[in-house]
Amino acid sequence: LSADPVRDLGILLSLLFGTSLAAGGAAVLNQWLEREADAKMLRTRDRPIPAGRIAPLHALLYGLGLSIAGCGFLYTGANALAAFLTAATVVSYVLLYTPLKRLTTWNTIIGAVPGALPPLIGWAAAEGAISTLGWILFAILFLWQMPHFFAIAWTHRKDYAQGGFVMLSNADTTGRKVAVQSFLFSLALVLSTLLPVFLGYASWAFGIFALIMGIYMLRPAIVFLTAKNRDRGARKLFIASICYLPALLVPLVIDLWLF
Repeated sequence: LSADPVRDLGILLSLLFGTSLAAGGAAVLNQWLEREADAKMLRTRDRPIPAGRIAPLHALLYGLGLSIAGCGFLYTGANALAAFLTAATVVSYVLLYTPLKRLTTWNTIIGAVPGALPPLIGWAAAEGAISTLGWILFAILFLWQMPHFFAIAWTHRKDYAQGGFVMLSNADTTGRKVAVQSFLFSLALVLSTLLPVFLGYASWAFGIFALIMGIYMLRPAIVFLTAKNRDRGARKLFIASICYLPALLVPLVIDLWLF
């Protein structure tokens, strides 16, 4: 960030604290909007609002307070761009993605945009601008979310239908469309992880590692696509996606730092 480690630490702490507050606020506001649907679903009926542990009005005020405080911390501790991107993340997640879950199957793709903005927030906080590498990280996180959430949507398709959500998995009775899209997005994800190498940001050692991790990610996507028991295939893809992202990004950060 700069030659001043005290300043760097201050920005880092503001970034971590501010984004944590904003993320918590977005989650609370999401649950406030979906409180009636959550009460109908087995997976979510024990959340604080439908379970009656917190009043809806209190949840609304709490969510708004967290979101505003998070943006404020980033504005004062980092910069205006980081605060703006954080606000855009909260607003697009709560006011765009959340309502669209009841209207269109495109909600997963649209919701992946706010889900992929955090790397840009960090980049903006560090440099005051967003470089090509920042957009590559955005693309990686965007593409990763698709197989991850398609696997969740297929596993909990009955619950989503019960809650009134319009998911691709609800209309796709065989799971073929969900599995095909999961594979295609997984393939695009693997290719996107090579961009830091081809554009000169990362070493070829990372490129080889990214390909190995790509095989790890593609294998369950293929299983989901070809398996007769799609429930089992979806679970394998979900678990693989959780392990894949940190296993890929931590070595990338180390590689960028060393080379």
